[in-house]
Amino acid sequence: MKVLLKHYVTGKAAESDMEVVATEAVELKVPEGSKDAIVLKNLYLSCDPYMRSRMTKHDKPSYVPDFVPGEVIIGYGVSKVVDSTHQDFKVGELVWGMTGWEEYSLISNPQNFFKVNHPEIPLSHYTGILGMPGFTAYVGFHEIAAPKQGEYMFVSAAAGAVGQLVGQFAKLMGCYVVGSAGSDEKVELLKNKFGFDDAFNYKKESNLIQTLQRFFPEGIDIYFENVGGATLEAVLQNMRLHGRIVACGMISQYNLVEPEGIRNLFQIVAKRIRMEGFVVFDYFANYYKFEEMTVQYIKGGKITYVEDIVEGLENAPSALIGLYEGRNVGKQVVVVSRE
Repeated sequence: MKVLLKHYVTGKAAESDMEVVATEAVELKVPEGSKDAIVLKNLYLSCDPYMRSRMTKHDKPSYVPDFVPGEVIIGYGVSKVVDSTHQDFKVGELVWGMTGWEEYSLISNPQNFFKVNHPEIPLSHYTGILGMPGFTAYVGFHEIAAPKQGEYMFVSAAAGAVGQLVGQFAKLMGCYVVGSAGSDEKVELLKNKFGFDDAFNYKKESNLIQTLQRFFPEGIDIYFENVGGATLEAVLQNMRLHGRIVACGMISQYNLVEPEGIRNLFQIVAKRIRMEGFVVFDYFANYYKFEEMTVQYIKGGKITYVEDIVEGLENAPSALIGLYEGRNVGKQVVVVSRE
């Protein structure tokens, strides 16, 4: 079984833009003559917001390649090596990296895969807290935001795969943290499970500028940007002098044919705000240091994580589309096989 992109998407993506098809018998061996390749049995797949961009044809290349209609969708996943001609990967090892939405994948260039060094932790965590989203949260907060103890921080999409960890890293640093989310259930998670100082349901707020003034009467030092659009506009009005905006993603814009314009940009000048975007794979050389640190946080009970797990590859298209509709609570994971 595998999941294909049927055609390029314009506007809002739907399950019907993807197709689940049966596969013929797969040869679980690296093809003869192929060097430095591995065959993987995929166990857990990650649904991530950036994948929507790859479903659209771009005239100018984006930071990740577009998917190809008729071919397997690609995303981060946790897998077991079932055959290898690569000296760094042995049969039976567990790895995570960019794999296919299919039961088995042949990877001809596995240099961007990481070994799972802590199989005692739930393997699904390597799609999230110990995978790309977790490392994204760490890099964005520690490397880009350059936080200081006692600073005021706002996190949008705060109950998502990245946001829930950003808030917890910030609390460990001694920051005051408020998050926004799209349901009362998620707001309660932020306050009662993830330890945010406060949180609000943005769907219930009629004026985001006033909402942020209510939660940050002295202004915002750091904004971790996951949403864009009206939220970014409101944040710019509420930033403090020399504030920092970490541009991680803008999920409100991904299904729009024409992105929304942003007003209040002059606040960047008036308040001397630094706004910086980043792409996590620029920092992958430091991944294993992050893994060891975060495993100790998990084992010590200093951070926690919520996953929204869907069983079966055939349900992957629905799970992915659910991200853009806010259906998921926590990190969206698809189980292909638990073996």
